[in-house]
Amino acid sequence: MDQIKLFMNSPLGPKTTHFWGPVANWGFVLSGIMDASKPPEKISMNMSVVLFFYSVLFMRFAWQVKPRNYLLLGCHFSNSMAQFYLFQKVMRYRMQKEQVSCPT
Repeated sequence: MDQIKLFMNSPLGPKTTHFWGPVANWGFVLSGIMDASKPPEKISMNMSVVLFFYSVLFMRFAWQVKPRNYLLLGCHFSNSMAQFYLFQKVMRYRMQKEQVSCPT
């Protein structure tokens, strides 16, 4: 019971934005994972790039803020990997499409 009280009242506990911000940001990760099953022509490459850099920026913030917010860091690391996967999926599709339309 004391562990629960400690967690509830900690600087990273559920009474703070250091907890709820990362929890809400997991929506980006879930969305990216769900988008992985979409066909490449339905994935926005621009959005993937923007979300990748957004997550990289917030990974740095999570590392620099005191106390370090590992929940936020993990969330944005996961999102950056999901967005990078989507980006490379679209790029591979476009490169294959270009090779088919321009045979040498």
